[in-house]
Amino acid sequence: MSIAPRKLDPQKVPLGITPTLWWNDDFLSIDIGIPFGQCVSEMALAGFHGCSIGHKYPTDPAVLKPALELRGLRVSEPWVSTYFTIKEMKEQTLKSFHQEMNFIKGMGATDMVVAEFGQAVNPLPAVSLFANRPIFNDRQWKDLFDGLNHLGEISNANGMRLCYHPHMGTGVMIKEDVDRLMANTDPNLVHLLLDTGHLAFAGADPLEVATQYGSRIKHIHLKDVRSNIVTQAREEGFSFYDAIEAGVFTVPGDGAIDFPPIFAALADAGFEGWLVVEAEQDPAKANPLQYAKMARSYLRKTLGW
Repeated sequence: MSIAPRKLDPQKVPLGITPTLWWNDDFLSIDIGIPFGQCVSEMALAGFHGCSIGHKYPTDPAVLKPALELRGLRVSEPWVSTYFTIKEMKEQTLKSFHQEMNFIKGMGATDMVVAEFGQAVNPLPAVSLFANRPIFNDRQWKDLFDGLNHLGEISNANGMRLCYHPHMGTGVMIKEDVDRLMANTDPNLVHLLLDTGHLAFAGADPLEVATQYGSRIKHIHLKDVRSNIVTQAREEGFSFYDAIEAGVFTVPGDGAIDFPPIFAALADAGFEGWLVVEAEQDPAKANPLQYAKMARSYLRKTLGW
């Protein structure tokens, strides 16, 4: 008698989406003028339950929360860049973290998403990602481990979860970086954000990461990649900006990643947390509502809800 495979529980895995389909928060020139209200209305229309924070959002929780609740949305996470690997930035990192945590607690969210941006090259529009990504020395790695464990302690004390986001163009980008980070941080303090698109772009297998670190994954950014653009980006030395404009990322189901085995691995690990659709695309080339609906349709088909 065969046993049916485990599936993700819709009561414990809310579906969110990021505003990066409507505008880009890293490169402000990637923008066709879509306002906040249209963005969040289209998120709700496409069938999502929540969203991450974008730069066009109101900064006052008393304004933002009702605007999202009106549309049946809630906040999935903020973004906090850390700078533990460069000089004299620890205190500024802690200050920014506390500010974002206090804001997000007021919005009712529980996950703090962070990535180390010390020496990061992804914000630079004309610098090759693969040739110039930072390589941390032992001292920088230790500073990062210690800093993240400290942020994890702060998060836990405030009823939050710290989720680390490996990111293209940063010192935690390839699979070996992820392994080192996971091996040297406290699993009770530092969790992993599984970003399928960034991992695949960097040359890692998202399924391998999901299987190996399933118990530590507490947050997911779900995006697809176009494999021909990944190859072109590597061969021609694209910057992150170049890759986005070329269309390296798309929504799940529209690219090369096989998602059902990833969902199965997460279900086997008992994953509970946000599953957030993300695709840094130029809205002038990829209609945001159209792609948001495509993503929701794919999830409905593959997850069953």
